[in-house]
Amino acid sequence: MRSIRRQLLVWLLAGLLLGVAVAAVGTYLRARQEANALFDHQLQEMVASLTDAPFAAAPAGASGNGAADDALVVQIWDRNGMQLYLSQPQRVLPQHAQLGFTNLRTESGEWRVFSALTGSQVVQVAQPMRARRELAASMALRTIVPLLAVLPALGLLIWFIIARGLEPLERVAAAVGRRSPTQLEPLAERGLPGEVQPLVRALNGLLERLGKALTVQRTFIADAAHELRTPLTAVHLQAQLAERAATDAERRKALADLKSGLERATRLSEQLLTLARTEPGVDAAERPEALVDLTALAREVIAELAPLAAEKAVDLGLSEGGKAVVRGDAEALRTLLSNLIDNAVRYTPSNGRVDISVQAEGDRVALAVRDNGPGIAPAERARVFDRFYRGQSASTPQAAQRASTRGSGLGLAIVKRIADRHGAEITLGEGLDGRGLGVTVRFPAAAT
Repeated sequence: MRSIRRQLLVWLLAGLLLGVAVAAVGTYLRARQEANALFDHQLQEMVASLTDAPFAAAPAGASGNGAADDALVVQIWDRNGMQLYLSQPQRVLPQHAQLGFTNLRTESGEWRVFSALTGSQVVQVAQPMRARRELAASMALRTIVPLLAVLPALGLLIWFIIARGLEPLERVAAAVGRRSPTQLEPLAERGLPGEVQPLVRALNGLLERLGKALTVQRTFIADAAHELRTPLTAVHLQAQLAERAATDAERRKALADLKSGLERATRLSEQLLTLARTEPGVDAAERPEALVDLTALAREVIAELAPLAAEKAVDLGLSEGGKAVVRGDAEALRTLLSNLIDNAVRYTPSNGRVDISVQAEGDRVALAVRDNGPGIAPAERARVFDRFYRGQSASTPQAAQRASTRGSGLGLAIVKRIADRHGAEITLGEGLDGRGLGVTVRFPAAAT
């Protein structure tokens, strides 16, 4: 498992080591620059101290008297190119040297040479570059070694500081870990660092949304249990009536009522499952999106519901206009259309009309379903998208009451959730002939 504390410690120590390395290189370069300046000055002073005294020619193999520093090589020539003095015969410098400072590489190493003309003599003083580098390295080490010595102590101090800095996160983790699944109260933000507060606020937002979702689920389960209890109880009673029927006519009527009750219970169960699938939080991978032709889809749904409309002698009509293609889940859109048209047919009295239109409106596609049934009172329209809500009729309360006995109060709730998922807008208005209900759903048109 990755540890923030360990990562911070490693990165901070790596940064310190990098800083020490940079400081070491910088110190070494600075020390070498100062050593070069110091030793160059010494070479100049040494040349200046040599007088223009006469020197006899140095015999072959002769060496100096040892007065010169062993690290230095002194060589003196006359103007005729005769060697007058050599402090270290085994380290002969070139006779024709360039006046001033030069760097010279020989078999014995690299040298720093200063040559000057003093009177009738040419004086050369050379020093190995190794001495300068050793001095610079020594100065750099004297600076860096103390820093390396305190590095373990700095590591412990950094570990302690990181641990103190992560304590608020550990407190938040402990507070969350102590909670039961039903404890969704917000976490306290007081006393937390500014860097931790956004995390706590995000957690509190998640807890709030989770609480609302759980409340909705509990309400849904309670409402579903209540709604299912009624048709199931009716089915049970109808089954008992069928058992107790004294005549074939009574038994046939009881069985017909039982079949009708089973159909209502089945429809309610199917709508509950559909509503559960449209709830927020369903995995998007289970809802594949594609280009959907709403006009073609409307024709298919109308064909499926034609027997129901024919049973009530309801006239189903479809009007088309323009290219009506949207992007979305084809099955969900089929469910939306089916619920809208099914509701319109069920709530429309016999010999009524239900008109469906699919029109392209610029960058939108409008789907409208209008009927000449009892409609919904304007004051009730704001709540018709709530689950299990059955509004009052805008025309005759008796008709609305009859319709409500057939409905579950879930159809428009399902429509609303599917529309929201597809970024569509729903508006309610009047239906046909100044009565009934008109539902218009406007989808974003798909780019094709």
